[in-house]
Amino acid sequence: MNMEKRNVLHFGLLGAFTCGGTEEERARNGPMLGKLGKKALSFLQYLVVNHGRNISSEELIEQFWGDNSSDPANALRNMLFKVRSLLKAMFPEQGKVFLTLPDGYAWSPGVRLELDTERMESDCLESKRAAGEERCGLLGRAASLYRGDFLSGNDSDWARSQRQYYRTLYLDACQALLPMYYKKEQWMELLAVCGQAYSVDFSIEDFTAYQMQALIALGKAGQAVEKYESFRDRMLQEYGMPPTERIEQLHTLAAGLRKTGVDYEDIFKLVCEGEEDSHAFFCTFATFQSIVALERRHMSRSGQTSSLVIISLGRGAVPTTDGRRLERILLEKLRTGDPIARLEAGSYILMLTGADEENARLVASRIDCAFHRTYRHSTAKLSYRVVNLGTGKRAESYTADRQDLQ
Repeated sequence: MNMEKRNVLHFGLLGAFTCGGTEEERARNGPMLGKLGKKALSFLQYLVVNHGRNISSEELIEQFWGDNSSDPANALRNMLFKVRSLLKAMFPEQGKVFLTLPDGYAWSPGVRLELDTERMESDCLESKRAAGEERCGLLGRAASLYRGDFLSGNDSDWARSQRQYYRTLYLDACQALLPMYYKKEQWMELLAVCGQAYSVDFSIEDFTAYQMQALIALGKAGQAVEKYESFRDRMLQEYGMPPTERIEQLHTLAAGLRKTGVDYEDIFKLVCEGEEDSHAFFCTFATFQSIVALERRHMSRSGQTSSLVIISLGRGAVPTTDGRRLERILLEKLRTGDPIARLEAGSYILMLTGADEENARLVASRIDCAFHRTYRHSTAKLSYRVVNLGTGKRAESYTADRQDLQ
């Protein structure tokens, strides 16, 4: 048993490069690794990553010297001497751990390398065949092994090519793990996974959504709102896109729950509060659907007609810039309380209460005129489609003629 333990060499490749199976061993070997030059460290890492096969001299020379050395064979010999000396210092009881063979170089059959990358990959693969608690445990263990990007300090091409693979493997494991923690109400575990995964790729909305849900469940609605605001600002800054409807709904819930200790009078105030706004009513698509459903019920009693209009930027638009411009025109030019929802970047749906198809067309034309009068240099060509809310009859899509409208 003791001999087997001595024959296992542990290497960590996820995050900082480490060597050793215990904290004591990693702390002892760390300074020795730090004394290696950048190229020698990358050379050792290459040998570790490819430990399962023989590596030829030609492959090593091509990978690390190419045409940049007048005597690559001698450079390879010197590098091998340096790396072997380091391995002997780190593993003095092992003897020769890296051998020269007739057809290249390989790790000694007397040692076995154990890598965190291989353990994570194995757990992820096994989880696909498992279920229930076993699957949850495998995914949790795989996620815990990811302490950062694959060889994060190595900017060599061969390392970068594998970095995205392990990052994707990790993110997929986290996304599969979150609904399991949520179902079992393991809020602290869920927060831990979301926090680290968010730092790897914040744009995957699952990490924000589940984190907000966990915070709400723990009675920390204020922190959920702060999380939403941080996510929203970063999405707008880096992608020019707002959060999805799913995130907006969680924000609405968290914002409402943040106001605690209300009595009945406070509840009425909460429902009716807010500044009076002379603009149209911008809402999520789910809220828009509810408003339309209520309007249809009202129409069945009153006999009045209303219309839905979809307005899109169309050809020649700059989605982010022209999208914000169109949104501003819609809010300012529609009637107070007319509901608007975003469908996608540069595309909006609105309801015109009491307007038939002809009047809805006139409104859409006025919006088009206002847009191009305000933003004369925009090359966007607005188009719209009208639906009679009572009959559900859809009009043909229409693109305004600039000469007729000016």
